[in-house]
Amino acid sequence: MIVAGVDVGSLTAKCALLKDRELVAYRVIKVSPNLEETAEKVFCETLEKAGIRREEVEKIVATGYGRNKVSFADKKVTEISCHAKGAIFFIPTARTVIDIGGQDSKVISISNGKVAEFVMNDKCAAGTGRFLEVMANALGVKVEELGDIAERAKKATRISSTCTVFAESEVISHLASGEKVEDIVAGIHEAIASRIVAMAQRVRIVPDVVLTGGVAKNKAMKKALEEKIGFEIKIPPEPQIVGAVGAALFALA
Repeated sequence: MIVAGVDVGSLTAKCALLKDRELVAYRVIKVSPNLEETAEKVFCETLEKAGIRREEVEKIVATGYGRNKVSFADKKVTEISCHAKGAIFFIPTARTVIDIGGQDSKVISISNGKVAEFVMNDKCAAGTGRFLEVMANALGVKVEELGDIAERAKKATRISSTCTVFAESEVISHLASGEKVEDIVAGIHEAIASRIVAMAQRVRIVPDVVLTGGVAKNKAMKKALEEKIGFEIKIPPEPQIVGAVGAALFALA
């Protein structure tokens, strides 16, 4: 049985194809203003990558911020449920999922293979990939370089503002006063980790803790979170497709 999961987020769209519960292909692309076209594109590119015809796909489930724009989906499922199911697919011992997306972040507690409770920040950019983007721009570096830069830090410059706009001004002020870029970047990661852990404390954090989303590829973010929560964090082989894989698993149900 061949099924597909399509996860349309605020910054990227992901598609995963499963054949008899085995991941056979996936794609991650940037979202365009037309979410319907984006969903169609990521789905078609995944089919092409797998060498599978559209008519061979028996069921398609959509998830994510733009799930209602996936007109060809048979069903829509919330990203909370899909991230939990996807995390267990990659790491069966997962009990807590921390997902840092482009425009939101969420912490999901899993019990008996299902979502027990969750908390979500979708009202503020603090603690999201967008926060990192704004800070990278303020520092004049690429967002994908932040993890490596932070590893060179001798200390972490304190970033006290949780608001993205004020934190950006704070970063510029630190630069002007002669603080080293790597120390400021380390402080940015600590600020995000503090924000996420404060949110996560509203649910029960139990190992194994799994980090998902594009920010999971940032090793400094993983380290900062581990220091705050006191547990080792596990990361799936491709952390951006966890929601899409979870959606595909719902297609099998």
